[in-house]
Amino acid sequence: MRIICCGNPERGDDGAGALVAARLRELGVEAETRTGEALELLEAWRGADSVTVVDAVETGAPAGTVWLWDGWQASFPLRSLTSTHGLGLAEAFTLARVLGRLPGRLRVYGIEGRRFEPGTEASPQVKLAVEKVARQLAAAAVSPTS
Repeated sequence: MRIICCGNPERGDDGAGALVAARLRELGVEAETRTGEALELLEAWRGADSVTVVDAVETGAPAGTVWLWDGWQASFPLRSLTSTHGLGLAEAFTLARVLGRLPGRLRVYGIEGRRFEPGTEASPQVKLAVEKVARQLAAAAVSPTS
């Protein structure tokens, strides 16, 4: 399983993915940190059969809410999400689908954020969600069939 964590730790809750990657590395699990730009993501998952992407999202749910989506589902809701990336996750999945470059298994963890201002740190709710997601991913890395 390739784990790709997106975000900018200099923009508050947008750093959720980068925080998950750092925590995973502390737990001995390999994780990549990316900005979340669409073309960068397509390259990052090239050749991988199973990919998990982690990023901050803003859907209107309470801060710290953890979402888990199947990237192959036609009803994948990221098209309506606010993104701090120019062309982000939704566009990456759409483009990969059109180009036939989706990995065999694609899961997305979205961590609901609220504060995205430059120079702020992640909110306490997001920090709790980061720990939850990191532990779930670490457990899945040990038992890849989950």
